[in-house]
Amino acid sequence: MEHIALYRAWRPQSFQDMVGQQHIIQTLQNAIREQRVSHAYLFSGPRGTGKTSAAKVLAKAVNCERGPGPEPCNECPSCLRITAGNIMDVQEIDAASNRGVEEIRDLRDKVKYAPTEVRRKVYIIDEVHMLTTEAFNALLKTLEEPPQHVMFILATTEPHKLPATIISRCQRFDFRRVSLEEQTGRLTEICQKEGITADADALQYIARLSDGGMRDALSILDQISSFTDGNVTYQQVLGMTGGIPSEQFARLANAILESDMGQLLELVEQMMHEGKSADKCLENLLYYFRDLLMIKMVPGADQLTDRVLNPADFRDMAKAFTRDRLFLIVETLSRYLGEMKYATHPQTIFEVALMKLCSGPQDAAAPSVGDPAVNAAAPAAANGSPQVQSVELDQLRAQIAALEKKLEQAIQAGGVAGGGREQAAQRTAPPSAPRVSSASKLPPQLDKFIAGKDSPDFSAVYKQWSLVLQGVKEEKVTVHAWFVDGEPVAVMEDAVLVAFKNTIHRDTTEKPANRQVIENVMNAKLGKPFRLVTMMMRDWNEAATKSAASAGTEELRLEHEHESGEGKSEPWIDEAIQLFGEDLVVIKE
Repeated sequence: MEHIALYRAWRPQSFQDMVGQQHIIQTLQNAIREQRVSHAYLFSGPRGTGKTSAAKVLAKAVNCERGPGPEPCNECPSCLRITAGNIMDVQEIDAASNRGVEEIRDLRDKVKYAPTEVRRKVYIIDEVHMLTTEAFNALLKTLEEPPQHVMFILATTEPHKLPATIISRCQRFDFRRVSLEEQTGRLTEICQKEGITADADALQYIARLSDGGMRDALSILDQISSFTDGNVTYQQVLGMTGGIPSEQFARLANAILESDMGQLLELVEQMMHEGKSADKCLENLLYYFRDLLMIKMVPGADQLTDRVLNPADFRDMAKAFTRDRLFLIVETLSRYLGEMKYATHPQTIFEVALMKLCSGPQDAAAPSVGDPAVNAAAPAAANGSPQVQSVELDQLRAQIAALEKKLEQAIQAGGVAGGGREQAAQRTAPPSAPRVSSASKLPPQLDKFIAGKDSPDFSAVYKQWSLVLQGVKEEKVTVHAWFVDGEPVAVMEDAVLVAFKNTIHRDTTEKPANRQVIENVMNAKLGKPFRLVTMMMRDWNEAATKSAASAGTEELRLEHEHESGEGKSEPWIDEAIQLFGEDLVVIKE
């Protein structure tokens, strides 16, 4: 016959078969007995704890032909067909694959029809947290006031993802993890009925690995029993699951206690040869020392964890460590476990963590050497003298003074741009320091530039300026982004004066590296070497106006009303020539 997985073959078919959820079972049975069954239930809890199984048992109990009663008979046609999934009135819906609003609308339309085969329609929606927001909204009204013949059972592992409006319309039951004793007893019962020989230690270890999930425990037992031909031992379980016996952790703890690095490295190498993963070893070692700390600090703490199989051995080891040393070890292992997630060689991290634990309590708790806070505080922590702390304080003050001096020099050199930055720099600088504003800085020989603003050389440069901008963009696009704000306004011998509208654009262009790029491009595009001189546009306009006023004359130009397009200069024509160059601009009447 075809093999059926143990977790499917031994799925609970009645409330009495369920393990570890007595508080839920009793409430549901009382509700059925007193005919106070609700129209909507929410079953939440970890995986493998019986949420869907309880929903199916509840569906059979309310529809049993011999009931409704606290237990389904599992013999009548209704119970048998619900178990087999052959009744259309009891539907199990996977919300992960039917999560849209259309599926929920279809369900809402079918709810109003009366059941045809059983007493009540039951809709079991598994993983209900996967529904979309629109689907939840479509379900709200139906979930609150369904017809008398309908019952909803919602199951989820993540109830925090459900809207509060959904939760408030249901009776919520929180399934808990199954305890170690209950899981071990259930596994023992199944092994006896399946003809599997298993050691008690092996079943306990399987229960610990399942982390409170009965389905996971049965899956592990099924896998191991197939490998061992029905004879399950503790060592075989360790070998199959990659687990580590507590004796090995005891040897590791003893080596750490004696600071025996040689034995530690030998034990790590042995674990790696056995196929163990370094991150899992470090995680289990952290749990081991956590249990040691709990046993040392809390009386009867061996009952608080399912990992302690031999409390006497743990108590002897806990006595050998001081409480502070255990705190430091747990802190160090936790830190290295976080670093191991991003490590290329996890085994090396594992070995370093163990050697760190051997180097003494103070070193074990110390964070990594690269931490600047640790480097600064290490001398004071070691000596604890006020004199050492005073020396460190003086060093910090000297560093702050040096940084302030550098900032002042950068401000005076024009390295900090923008009005807000200038104000901050002025507040930082002492009152006696001269304040230099790069925004108001005027170029030397400004009068010569004003005299040459209408010269033929300037006209030639202005016509070729678009080529200069394009060359700067091809050379370095970031410089072009700042330089494009400027406009050539005058030429004097070997210098081009560019006026800027924005202060920060001018200051960035004035940086030596950016200036060199621009001057190289101008030399190549304009045919002769030119220097770059900059100023603000408002200063240039003010200086040009004053110059014209002092001359007392105003140039008057008379243009013929019907001047041809070739001799007439329009602003948009000049702008087009500046942007695209004379070769690409064609002027038409």
